[in-house]
Amino acid sequence: MSARMITLPQPRTQSKVSLEQCLYYRRSERSFEDKELSLEQISQLLWAAQGITDSSFGGRTAPSAGSLYPVSLYVVKKDGVFRYLPDSHRLVEISNEDKRPALLRASLGQSYIREAPVDIIVAANFAITQAKYGNRAFRYVCMEVGHVAENIQLQAVALGLVSVPVGAFWDDVIRTTLNIPDTQDPLYIIPVGYLKK
Repeated sequence: MSARMITLPQPRTQSKVSLEQCLYYRRSERSFEDKELSLEQISQLLWAAQGITDSSFGGRTAPSAGSLYPVSLYVVKKDGVFRYLPDSHRLVEISNEDKRPALLRASLGQSYIREAPVDIIVAANFAITQAKYGNRAFRYVCMEVGHVAENIQLQAVALGLVSVPVGAFWDDVIRTTLNIPDTQDPLYIIPVGYLKK
């Protein structure tokens, strides 16, 4: 049986919220409303993180050393786990189970990871960058992951959403839970949703 593919809505490149406002209002929030995100919102978040902005060479929204793009994004929500495919702006289903409870356990009991309607996992294959840059790869990949995470958080603000970057978790448990290949290291969990008031 082939994996389910979801074509995401086209991202928009204009907003009524300025970059300066996004910077000003961005905060790490850990309290989420029980309200699902639309496919349009998820599309926009993923495009902001790793979307293609120059089809001539595959240039993306976040810079990457040597344009190697070792980063992969995974989306965890109540109806399953999905990997983002930037080249086609689609999601491919990895699981149809709600893995957020397992993410909660793997992240040392940080309850907001379970409460958020969407968790974006940022993973990277260091070997891709290391093949070209050797020992500098660790630095370059970490820089890239930071760019990606900031893009997600600023886009969340522009969409009227909140987020929080999380780095405390058991890497091997995350990898096993989400069926992430052994070649990729999970580096961030970013819960995204509406602020609970």
